[in-house]
Amino acid sequence: MTDETPIAENAPEASPAAEPDPFAVLQNLQKENGDLKDRLLRTLADQENLRRRTEREVADARVYGVTSLARDLLSLADNLARAIETIPAEVLARADGPFKALIEGVDLSAKDFLSILNRHGIKKLDPKGQKFDPNLHQAMFEAPDPSVPSGTVTEVMQSGWTIGDRVLRPAMVGVSKGGPKAAPKTETAGV
Repeated sequence: MTDETPIAENAPEASPAAEPDPFAVLQNLQKENGDLKDRLLRTLADQENLRRRTEREVADARVYGVTSLARDLLSLADNLARAIETIPAEVLARADGPFKALIEGVDLSAKDFLSILNRHGIKKLDPKGQKFDPNLHQAMFEAPDPSVPSGTVTEVMQSGWTIGDRVLRPAMVGVSKGGPKAAPKTETAGV
């Protein structure tokens, strides 16, 4: 007796290869696409930030690259100014010949030198009569002066200098003490 029962009847059919769900494949591809797009956008943003930072650094180097040299040259500007200031007006008025030419040469050299510094963004601070600003001025002394508001620069002992928007050397100043309080700035409303 042969008991021939087909085995295939009770067993599930074997498929040659399980086919993936097309919806799951689509979701995986969309997720991968989103990840790649996000990485691309971040890379582009990083490159743009690097470009901007590099442009800013190049501009700063152009403006502030001569800072060390400029600081060294300030003593020359001070000495030229002192040379001219030490000549009394009476002597200057009576000067003639080679002495007058020397004075005029020093004066022209000082003006030309200041012009060159200005052309390169190096500006002289003239704070006399301004309110004391610790970012631009170095107070050397306080002097009582009731004729000006307290905290006003009354004397400049050494000129200050800026390069671009940075202080190259603060001005050494004398500041008033004990005068009237500075009037607060009031804004008027537009009509």
